[in-house]
Amino acid sequence: MNKAIFLDRDGTLIKDRGHINDVKDIVFYDSTFDCLRELQKEYLLFIITNQPGVAKGTIERSNLEMIHAYILQKMSDNGIEIKAIYCCTHSKEERCQCRKPNTFFIDIARKEYSIDIKNSFVIGDHPSDAELAIKSHANGIFLLTGHGRKHFKELNYPDTSNIMICRNLKSATRKILDITNKPILVP
Repeated sequence: MNKAIFLDRDGTLIKDRGHINDVKDIVFYDSTFDCLRELQKEYLLFIITNQPGVAKGTIERSNLEMIHAYILQKMSDNGIEIKAIYCCTHSKEERCQCRKPNTFFIDIARKEYSIDIKNSFVIGDHPSDAELAIKSHANGIFLLTGHGRKHFKELNYPDTSNIMICRNLKSATRKILDITNKPILVP
């Protein structure tokens, strides 16, 4: 079975600049590519992102597709393979099954890529990313980048024992690589 890292997009890989509707607004964090090159030595990489701006009309679907194509191209140019970008374009009010923290996209990846979820990670800067880790029984890393500091006090789930807090993707990468060869115990 394969281990995976499920990464949030905005505030994790790129700077969160609101509803991004143009590739010119994409700014990668300085350490994004170095971190992902290291992580992909041991893990398959996926992006899971909620983009409700499509449903709200602030992001055009065609622009979202160009943004994701651009992100994949930049990753490829830097020697990084993202297996898939999973994107929910629904608003919170629609209560769809694919919006994080629902496990819809992790369930798809688990089946398609034979993922060992208990030895995999969800990384993001929103409480929904931490909740996704809990619901899917993966290990979670909550980042203080993006909206992380703002939402830190919202991490009040009953069981956060499998959630680690890290300053940024670089510190999360160090933590993951430190424990890669050790057994990970997830409830």
